[in-house]
Amino acid sequence: MDRLFSFDGTLELLAEPFVQNALIACAVLGLVAGLLTPLVVSRGMAFAVHGTAELAFTGGAAALLIGLEVGLGSVVGAVVAATIFGVLGLRQRERDSVIGVVLAFGLGLGVLFLSLYEGRSANRFGLLTGSIVAVDGTNLRVLAVVAVLVLVALLVVYRPLLFASTDPDVALARGVPVRALSLVFAVLIGLVTALAVPIVGAILVLAVMIVPGAAANRVTANPVRATILAVVIAEVSLVGGTILSLAPGLPVSAYVATIGFLAYLLCRLVARLRGRAVARA
Repeated sequence: MDRLFSFDGTLELLAEPFVQNALIACAVLGLVAGLLTPLVVSRGMAFAVHGTAELAFTGGAAALLIGLEVGLGSVVGAVVAATIFGVLGLRQRERDSVIGVVLAFGLGLGVLFLSLYEGRSANRFGLLTGSIVAVDGTNLRVLAVVAVLVLVALLVVYRPLLFASTDPDVALARGVPVRALSLVFAVLIGLVTALAVPIVGAILVLAVMIVPGAAANRVTANPVRATILAVVIAEVSLVGGTILSLAPGLPVSAYVATIGFLAYLLCRLVARLRGRAVARA
């Protein structure tokens, strides 16, 4: 247990610039991911997030191979994937098969790119599991630009997007551009997923993009409350997981995923206790 949970030297590490960069990145990612994840869950797009994460990994691996910024490559890969999913998989019955086909092709390319890469093995491992060392000034600038784009887009489309997510048939009948919103939302997912890959890795992006929304939706059906709770869970998972991982020197993704899972269990317990209280009343 001492190997997993240790705080020796944590204060000294918190003073390091790379750790401070990572914490800032986690705080920004927690905000934008928390805003999106309840919508992701309500729209049943968990598999789409997984597929987008794998293509973000492919883009990052390609950037690593040709010597470009990995974060930028991840953004390009994720946006391309999200756009493909949005265009080819608009219908619910087509979505999973389209994602599966594109995911398999992209993941194969990503493995090939990593095999051809002759640089440090830590760079390859970081794409899969995340690394706080990978968050530098360039990553923060990319993160800030993408986060602003996502927030502005959400301000513009949130209300019709929420309507289309809650009842797409009625929204379509009332003239809401459901197809266009689906494509926009897919691109937003791609952008935020790309931000998460350098921090938690492609394997555990679901811990950031799904778990907070799934936990919040267990407690409340109110979209505003669910969004606020999802943001809190995402922030605690990312920032708390990063701090816990410092002294042990282990991948941050495991700690982020564990905190998120515990939050999900707690929300399920609260929902069950509330249901029993209502039944007895």
